[in-house]
Amino acid sequence: MPILIQLYWLLILSLAVASIAWTVTQEKIFEEWRNAAKKKSEDASNILVRKFFYVWTCEYCFSHWVTIVVLFISQFRLLIDDWRGYFLAFFILPWVANQWMSLYRMLRVDIKHEDALAKNVIKENDDGGQ
Repeated sequence: MPILIQLYWLLILSLAVASIAWTVTQEKIFEEWRNAAKKKSEDASNILVRKFFYVWTCEYCFSHWVTIVVLFISQFRLLIDDWRGYFLAFFILPWVANQWMSLYRMLRVDIKHEDALAKNVIKENDDGGQ
C-alpha cells in the first residue's frame, strides 16, 4: 500500500480510536458505568480486577484496547506487510489518537473559557444597566 494511503488510513483510524476512547472514558453518556468502574478499580482486592476496571476510566489505556479491535476489523498494517506492520500500527495508532484527544481537550477548555467570559460580560452588562 502506498505511503500516502497508509497515512490517510492512519489518520482516519486514529480518529475512530480517539472518538471511541474519548466517548467511553470522558462523556456523560457513560458516566454511571465509568463511576462504577472507578469504584471497582479502587476497592477490588484482586490486582487484575483493579486493572481491568481502571482501563475503562483512562483514555490512554482504553485507546490501546480500542486499537486492538480496530486493527482486527480493518487489518491495517503500517509500513510492513506482515506481523511487524500490525506491531507498528498498534503503537502508532493510539499515539496519534491521543494527540487528537489532547487537541480536543484543549479546544474544549478554550471554548468553556470563552463561554465563561461571555457570560461574565453579559452579567456585568445586566448589572451595570440597572
